[in-house]
Amino acid sequence: MEQVKWKGKWNQMKGEAKKTWGKLTDDDLQQVDGDKDKLIGKIQERYGKSKEEAEKEVNSWN
Repeated sequence: MEQVKWKGKWNQMKGEAKKTWGKLTDDDLQQVDGDKDKLIGKIQERYGKSKEEAEKEVNSWN
């Protein structure tokens, strides 16, 4: 259910995600397209974080 909620609000959330994780590119955010797992993966990729660290950040962010 959370994925559906994210999909519906992703255009609004993208700007906040970019502010929070400045290393994410516009292309990264377009690829994420409201998918929480993809966002976690992109944060891992750009910041070299573990999956657990990235999940914790995303969960506290939204």
